Amino acid sequence: MAELQSVSFSTREEVDFVVIGSGSAGGIIAKELATAGHSVVVLEQGPYLQASDFKHDEWGYEHNYDLTWSARKGNVQTFRKNENEEAEPREAVLRYAHNVGGSSVHYSGNFWRLRPIDFNEASVRGTIPGTNFVDWPITYEDLEPYYTKVDWEIGVSGLQGPWDPYRSRDYPCPPMPIKGSDVLLERAAKSLGLNPYPAPVAILSAPHNGRPGCIHCGYCNGYGCEVNAKSSSMVAMIPLALASGNCELRTMATVSRINTNDGGRVNEVVYFDSNGVEQAQKTRAAVVCANGAETPRLLLMSSSNIFPDGLANSSGSVGQNLMFNGYSSVTGLFDEPVNAWKSIPATRVVHDFYELDPSLGFYGGGGIDGRHPSAGTPLKFALGAHDLFGGPNWGSEFKDSLAFQFSHCAAFDGHTTSLPLSSNNVTLDPTYKDSFGRPAIRCTYMDHPDDLSTMKWFKDKSIELMEAAGANRISGSYPESGQTGNVHLLGTCRMGSDPANSVINADHRAHDVPNLFTCDGSSLVTSSRGQPTMTIMALAFRAADLINEAARRNEI
Repeated sequence: MAELQSVSFSTREEVDFVVIGSGSAGGIIAKELATAGHSVVVLEQGPYLQASDFKHDEWGYEHNYDLTWSARKGNVQTFRKNENEEAEPREAVLRYAHNVGGSSVHYSGNFWRLRPIDFNEASVRGTIPGTNFVDWPITYEDLEPYYTKVDWEIGVSGLQGPWDPYRSRDYPCPPMPIKGSDVLLERAAKSLGLNPYPAPVAILSAPHNGRPGCIHCGYCNGYGCEVNAKSSSMVAMIPLALASGNCELRTMATVSRINTNDGGRVNEVVYFDSNGVEQAQKTRAAVVCANGAETPRLLLMSSSNIFPDGLANSSGSVGQNLMFNGYSSVTGLFDEPVNAWKSIPATRVVHDFYELDPSLGFYGGGGIDGRHPSAGTPLKFALGAHDLFGGPNWGSEFKDSLAFQFSHCAAFDGHTTSLPLSSNNVTLDPTYKDSFGRPAIRCTYMDHPDDLSTMKWFKDKSIELMEAAGANRISGSYPESGQTGNVHLLGTCRMGSDPANSVINADHRAHDVPNLFTCDGSSLVTSSRGQPTMTIMALAFRAADLINEAARRNEI
């Protein structure tokens, strides 16, 4: 395992910034602050893996949680659908990585921008009963330069689509070659008068910034890239942060609280080191980029006499408004081989339904892309294939059926909106604790009726597309009883202009604590249409610019 460490700081030495988390946002912010000349300590709860450490180990990644936190890894979580239920412990509810680069290491790479409507949709659509649906305090125009920065510094492949918003610069890499499932999607969509186009992906189609292009091995979704073609903060940002000579990366560092002085300012970050020994790093400021689950958990664990309800939580909004993104999946079986398992997860997307017609009677929208129903991996497919089309489940006939279905099926997946509800939240479980003695995350979540209607609509539309594609057998589903977990963890410390209903301002500074900043999925005000990571990265570049400007004015 390569180590690029170039500097080390004493915990007793006050550094300029402690960045908590090294994922999509944390890696970017660490790089931007360190290259601007600030002393930075990054605390990451997992190891620093390299391309050579990744492998096509389905059992390890899918069932043994080798890359993600889970109960068996000492990180128990509990789940309930509403506050009247007792939360039950689960193996995994809110799923995220525990390694340098965070979930950007094993995400699918789907990477579209939000559109202007996403930022002011509450004003356009009006109030939605039972929700905390509001506008962002920033606009698409504010974020566009940073979307472009993500394109070029992180590395994105794509082609401007018919529904895409204005961009100031073309993609750095051309779109990925179309794969079998997307050939079917494209033909079907065009036959119905729709406008499929190349899916933008954070996977290099050609060499860029010293990294190679994709080798199309098919192991993207849930796996680390073995050649560094996937554009994670681990490969694109962390090496630059370390090369600055101003950044120290401390791995296997599990943060337990953020302390403040008598004036209510952050003065140290407390964590368990790799030996389980409690340490405290002194700092001028902290930037929390721990993800939409761990960030609110940490703020709630950091209660004190000054902040009795949790750090930065005078509004009571920390942990509230949890959003997942909705989904649906429709699988079709074809007479001819599709080989959808080859290459990256998706190469075409249909965004004609980004905003659904309000006359349908519910809010929502999203996109549909073509995939393999098991993310293209054979073991996962074998364990779930019987649920798709039935058939034999044992012996040679089962094997023959599996081999045929694996290569002859395609999935059209919907990715949809999720509404913010205060009843959907992350709180501290009063009973269960993790292996460090910290209160376990308690997740309370039930999809809003509009979200369920949206998911059903996309399932039905995907069935229509699959019929147009010529599938001879079709199986479709969506979580009609509500989602019980997800990997998109959004909105739990959202930004806003009003301190009464938000946690941070438009500059990512906490309303209550002048030298505390947060930036990750928790910052999002609305859910996007299924793929939030690019927006998280764009927010991180913007937040870093604003923090650097404030530091130059001595306003940290």
